[in-house]
Amino acid sequence: MAIESVGDIMARQLLTLAQDASLKDAHDLMREKSIRHIPVVNKDSGQLLGVLTQKRMIATVMSLLADYGVSALERRERQIRVMDIIDSDFESVDAKAPLTEVVPFFLSNKHGCLTVVDDEGRLQGMVTSSDFVRLCAELLKERAGS
Repeated sequence: MAIESVGDIMARQLLTLAQDASLKDAHDLMREKSIRHIPVVNKDSGQLLGVLTQKRMIATVMSLLADYGVSALERRERQIRVMDIIDSDFESVDAKAPLTEVVPFFLSNKHGCLTVVDDEGRLQGMVTSSDFVRLCAELLKERAGS
């Protein structure tokens, strides 16, 4: 099987949060599952609303720590909705998009993920820079074997 499109390498089983989740929910999920990007979806329609990045989450937590201290962190995290801190200005792509078209996105924008949505904007998957590294490793392994 030839690997040519985003759908060939994207992760399909994603951990997501609904629009009513708190920063505490996101912080716990990132820490427990060791993930760096959490898509936020409309819990009724499945439509992608934005992406919470680890970088944005850490910046928010650090700001809360500086303003309120460690003792108030958990309470403050519960008060902040992920919708208030997600990146809602993000790029998405169709699963059929050729990999050659998305490589420049990763190289020029230095983003760690690209969401994959259908025609109605529903989340279908995500492709990350790590997915490209895994693909590179597979291709190098194949090349060494031939």
